[in-house]
Amino acid sequence: MSHSFHALTRRKGRLPQNAEAGPRMARRRLTTLVLAASAMLCACASGPKVPDWSINAVGHTERFTEAYLKGDTRIEVREFTLARAETARTGQPELVARVELNRCAARVASLVFEACTGFDALKVDASDVERAYASYLSGQAAGSEAALLPPHHRAVAQGGANIAGIEDPFARLVAAGVLMRRSAATPETVATAVDTASRQGWSRPLLAWLGVQARLAEERGDTEEAARIRRRMDLAS
Repeated sequence: MSHSFHALTRRKGRLPQNAEAGPRMARRRLTTLVLAASAMLCACASGPKVPDWSINAVGHTERFTEAYLKGDTRIEVREFTLARAETARTGQPELVARVELNRCAARVASLVFEACTGFDALKVDASDVERAYASYLSGQAAGSEAALLPPHHRAVAQGGANIAGIEDPFARLVAAGVLMRRSAATPETVATAVDTASRQGWSRPLLAWLGVQARLAEERGDTEEAARIRRRMDLAS
């Protein structure tokens, strides 16, 4: 799991909590909600066997998130469908809700501000943590909901605007998207988001944030800079 959200608990039927130990997760660390277990991603010497559904859900969630950020809609749809099916097999709505929220988080990171309808259909059976994260993605989490978020997202929900210190690149882009949705993003926020997406090779959020950067340049009358940014957009697209 990335640092973006709440780790899944160790209760029976859920994914184990320690996310950071798995070598594949340490390499990629893309997703926000479902990727929560090093045991799923490396050979463990002891302990109970991890259920197949959870291993599959990790892989599919990782792949649909990466595919979306890279702009590959076909793979994103296929892998999302598989991730949702694997978690649905447990009959636990909160797990399916987290897959849906992960999909919505990728869209917020890419400045696609739309209703998180997949989560809304599961909201009544979701926990306070999932509902708080959904509110956060919509730019509305505050007070008691903000207290349920991880520290870096909590700071943004409570009015902070510094995202440069958020270690995980996906979490950083999600936070930037939340700030933009609340009309609280600064030029520094935009520059950080552009640099983050560029370094990861995530063309979908890169193009979105470069578009914002180009508009800011145009608004201040810097036509040369705006033209340079748009040439960069042409290259990335």
